[in-house]
Amino acid sequence: MLSADFANLGNDIEMINASKADWFHIDVMDGVFVPNISFGFPIIKSIQKLAKKPLDVHLMIVQPERYIKDFKAVGAEYLSVHYEACTHLHRTIFAIKEEGMKAGIAINPHTPISLLKDVIKDTDLVCMMSVNPGFGGQKFIEQTYEKCRELRTLIENSGSKCLIEIDGGVNQNTAPLLLEAGADVLVAGNYVFGSENPLATIESLKNIHGNTTSKA
Repeated sequence: MLSADFANLGNDIEMINASKADWFHIDVMDGVFVPNISFGFPIIKSIQKLAKKPLDVHLMIVQPERYIKDFKAVGAEYLSVHYEACTHLHRTIFAIKEEGMKAGIAINPHTPISLLKDVIKDTDLVCMMSVNPGFGGQKFIEQTYEKCRELRTLIENSGSKCLIEIDGGVNQNTAPLLLEAGADVLVAGNYVFGSENPLATIESLKNIHGNTTSKA
């Protein structure tokens, strides 16, 4: 939703409701962990009132553990925190689960997959950034394909049920290669909202692979 028209947010929410997208992806930025500032609690609550699909909230903020209960209160069903922002990651994962939400870990492009080894079994979703976090519309980082394959191997070897989510630079060209590399969930913002026909664009992404979860 970072790429939506904030002046007409209700219209864009209804468009996503009517589309074949599965979830709403909401990027929360604090101007500290990343240089940009985005959604706060009042806007997320407004989205939740209109949304007919789950809210997947991606926290790009410092000390995310302070706000877990608050994000539950505004309707988050998936809540992802950054590995790089959590001093006590395992504790934070279980605090999210204790509130009845699915727990996700987001990782920056430079963060090695190997660092997730000790928490992958307890994680519901890994949000792999394929651009540097903070702004929409950035160029896709090609190394993401190899990292996705590495993460898929880690998940399979551990017996985890964790989903792989790719966030950044997803389009008609990168999506098929990401799915081949093992991705389960694709986040498309600028590619969807910047297109002439967002509904058709979402459908085209869904048609690449019938079991893929898509978000806007």
